[in-house]
Amino acid sequence: MRLLLVEDDPMIGESVRKGLRQDGFTVDWVQDGRAGESALDDKVHDLVLLDLGLPGKEGLDVLKSIRRKGNRIPVLILTARDAVPDRVAGLNAGADDYLIKPFDLEELSARIRALLRRQAGRAEEVIVHGELTLVPATHEASFAGQPLALSAREFALLEALLERPGVVLSIAQMEEKIYGWDDEVGSNTIEVYIHSLRKKLGTGFIKNVRGVGYMIPALP
Repeated sequence: MRLLLVEDDPMIGESVRKGLRQDGFTVDWVQDGRAGESALDDKVHDLVLLDLGLPGKEGLDVLKSIRRKGNRIPVLILTARDAVPDRVAGLNAGADDYLIKPFDLEELSARIRALLRRQAGRAEEVIVHGELTLVPATHEASFAGQPLALSAREFALLEALLERPGVVLSIAQMEEKIYGWDDEVGSNTIEVYIHSLRKKLGTGFIKNVRGVGYMIPALP
C-alpha cells in the first residue's frame, strides 16, 4: 500500500518513513502543506498521514481542501496538539483517525491497516482468496495450506491485485501501487514479479488481459 506522509519535522518524518517501509508500506514524504495537497492530485496514494502544524498551508486547511474536492482517501492526523477541541476540529474536518505525538510505530501501523481495511470493506486483517492467504500485518502468506515465500514486492503486488478481484490493473497502475517517488523502476520489473508469482501460485492464478494488464479473477 502506498502512503503519503505530510510532516515537516525531519527527525519524525525520517523515522516514520523508515519504520513504515520496514513494515511493508511504500511511503512518499513531503514537508509542507501545499506540497502535500499537490501530491494528492495524482490520486496514487491509499492513505494520508497528515501533520497539522505545517509550513505553506496548515494541515487542517489541507484536509478541508481534500474533502471539498470530493477526495475520500483515508486521512490519519499525526500531531502534538492533544487538546479535545483540536481533535474534534480534525475529525469534523474529515479526518478518519487522530494519533497524538509521540506515538509507537507499531500502533501507527495497526491504525493504518485498520483504516485501509475499512476503506476496502473488510473487517478481518487476513486476506483469503481461494487457497491463498495473506496476513499484511506480519507479511505471512500461505497457499494450499503451505507457507509461501514472497519478497516484499511480490507480497505488495498480490495485495494490490486482491484489493478488487476481477478488476484489471495496468502495468502503470501496479507500479504506482508498489513503488514510491524514490524507487528506481526497471522497464519490465512488474512482468518479472508476475512471472515469479505464477511459478509459485500456478499459471492460472493471475490472468493476463492482453494489451490491458493483469488481474486475479473474482471467485464465483
